[in-house]
Amino acid sequence: MHANQTVGKYGERVAARHLLRRGYEILETNWRGRAGELDIIARQDRVLVIVEVKTRRTMAFGHPASAVDFRKLGRMKELAIEWLRGQSEFYPEIRFDVIAVLTAPRGAAQLEHLQAVV
Repeated sequence: MHANQTVGKYGERVAARHLLRRGYEILETNWRGRAGELDIIARQDRVLVIVEVKTRRTMAFGHPASAVDFRKLGRMKELAIEWLRGQSEFYPEIRFDVIAVLTAPRGAAQLEHLQAVV
């Protein structure tokens, strides 16, 4: 596994723990569709939450969330529709979140959960 993939997987684990501690139910992780992958698909009460996780080691290239642009958000929506087509459960509300993770050389990673980015 490439170093960036390892950092990304670490960030996804940190994000999933964060969501679980806040009462979310994780429905899927790393779900692959035709247009790519959804990092985390979760539910908070009756709200379906599609989560993109961005992890960086430093801020040298900006805030991790800055990597989520309109093109990426469009792909997330497309993938969410594809995922929903395969589900029998109805979700009255869908929300798109970004969790930005900044790793630390020592100690806990810094995490910022940006809700309803679309």
